[in-house]
Amino acid sequence: MFRKILIANRGEIAARVIRTTRRLGIATVAVYSEADAKALHVTQADEAVHIGPAPAAESYLSGDKIIEAAKATGAEAIHPGYGFLSENPDFVDEVTAAGLVFIGPSAASIRAMGLKDAAKRLMEKAGVPVVPGYHGEDQGLVLLATKAREIGYPVLIKARAGGGGKGMRRVDDPDDFAEALSAARREAKAAFGDDRVLVEKYVEKPRHIEVQVFGDNFGNVVHLFERDCSAQRRHQKVIEEAPAPGMTDAMRAAMTGAAVKAAQAIKYSGAGTVEFIVDGSQGLSPDGFWFMEMNTRLQVEHPVTEMVTGIDLVEWQLRVAAGEKLPRAQEEIRFDGHAFEARIYAEDPAKGFLPATGTLHHLRFPAEGKAPRVETGVRAGNSISPFYDPLIAKLVVHGPDRPAALAALGQALIETEIAGSTTNLAFLSALAADPDFAAGDVDTGLIARKQNELTRTPAPDEQTIALAALAAADNRSEAPISDDPWSGFAAYSHFNPVARKVELSYGEMEFAASAMLLPGGRAEIRLDGHDRAFSFDLDQALRAAHWPGHITLFSPAGSCTFVVPNPFERVAEAVAGHEAIRAPMPGLVKLVRVGKGESVAKGQPLLVLEAMKMEHAIAAPHDAVVAEIVIEGAQVTDGTVLVRFEAAAGKGPT
Repeated sequence: MFRKILIANRGEIAARVIRTTRRLGIATVAVYSEADAKALHVTQADEAVHIGPAPAAESYLSGDKIIEAAKATGAEAIHPGYGFLSENPDFVDEVTAAGLVFIGPSAASIRAMGLKDAAKRLMEKAGVPVVPGYHGEDQGLVLLATKAREIGYPVLIKARAGGGGKGMRRVDDPDDFAEALSAARREAKAAFGDDRVLVEKYVEKPRHIEVQVFGDNFGNVVHLFERDCSAQRRHQKVIEEAPAPGMTDAMRAAMTGAAVKAAQAIKYSGAGTVEFIVDGSQGLSPDGFWFMEMNTRLQVEHPVTEMVTGIDLVEWQLRVAAGEKLPRAQEEIRFDGHAFEARIYAEDPAKGFLPATGTLHHLRFPAEGKAPRVETGVRAGNSISPFYDPLIAKLVVHGPDRPAALAALGQALIETEIAGSTTNLAFLSALAADPDFAAGDVDTGLIARKQNELTRTPAPDEQTIALAALAAADNRSEAPISDDPWSGFAAYSHFNPVARKVELSYGEMEFAASAMLLPGGRAEIRLDGHDRAFSFDLDQALRAAHWPGHITLFSPAGSCTFVVPNPFERVAEAVAGHEAIRAPMPGLVKLVRVGKGESVAKGQPLLVLEAMKMEHAIAAPHDAVVAEIVIEGAQVTDGTVLVRFEAAAGKGPT
């Protein structure tokens, strides 16, 4: 076994690997960019090496710097985690040439599965079922459009390199094919450096089911059963589970057999995932699944497999890379119960899941002992950077059956508290409670069909506003300096109750209230303009987080954040006189479609903003005339003015 390894990754990925290496007594070396100098994985590792600026291309994607760090620290092997360089065969060759061990498959195996079109041709030869489509080298628009018509609409345009939904577009109408192809190519080029695509038949009610496989260097290949990853938004997984709902013995045997056959065809060694698209319209059938792609690395969702099998997949990776045989034969691998994994992101579901940034001023997961497994690479005080994936944590739960595991997931989401950045916690809770999801009736279109109801954020009711006013009036920290319950309430007088005025806002709504301490350890809150008074017991735990200028309340219904204005810091805002569109997130202006002085119609695309390696179209909110527009290629921050409008023809200023 290795004595020391370097982990060529960051965040929860690196933290996950460190947990296993620490148990096995293996020393670890972390690498970090300028943005991650205070990151959790840096402090958890035995050593840490700075490898460059925040942009991934200058740090985590710099193979030379990583190999140099490994050699300088005496590491014997490099664990790539998942993402970044984990599926880069050239990096594998460089690691090997440097006399180090790459903890993963061979460069040849990665190359065999790295391009979706070539991989599907290889799978066809191996007898693995593949989706009908065009996987050829000719990338001309006319040919691709012709092939799409032959396949039959709807079709799916997919980048032949990479994954994660990037460079992917569904097309329902032949008239939209050219525009969708152009967008997919741009996104694929930005994410993977390769703008070539393939075109496939779109399965109408698709389920995404994948099989965990593992091979060693002695020709042994096993599977560790399946995971269902059908709950997706924008082709990105949200909640994964194992085993797949509705899976039959016949279907499992056919699918796992095909996965093992796929791995054997490329002499696979290490952890890998064979992904299948499944026709869920008539239930699961042994002849209703097709090979989609193979991820030649450990997957983000691997913990659900670990929970049901009791096997540490990172330990297996280390043992296989160190030259050992697989620890178990196929007949020795069993699964027990059911597991879910929910990915908590810094993103705004109400705004189409746009990535968010911010400082995690408050971060609390369920108490240890009754808690789920928490996979995270951040702690309170860390910032969510625009340079990397906005994943905050993964909650992983296990139960004797699916209903029990789902109930545990729902409770874990309720007990998780995050303040300082917009998150998808409320959305995850709504999805976990959705009747169709609870029944296991899940396909990749479920979230899109129910997006409005799953992302709805109702305005706070009067009691919630009163609780926020109580929290704002209470100046105690989470660790009071006095045991006297009266000392923390700024408006308390030993002789007469004194009301304290509190102002709050929520979105465009503004509230004023008076808070008063009463005898017996109670407080009374009156909202201006309302006759009713709300009375609260101060001994009852108030789940609230105070952070600069804000208060976030936590309840079973989700979190609610109020702005608490500081009257001493108020300044008059300058009025620009023109309506403007501001950047919803930091990013790169990839494409500008209109110019200054041009008249635009409501819904007309104005520009394309690239953020988190995804493209986001910015459209006109109404008919108008463009007064100013950002230049193409500009790097913008959250809130930057992208477009200013003059009045539409014949109208006054907007």
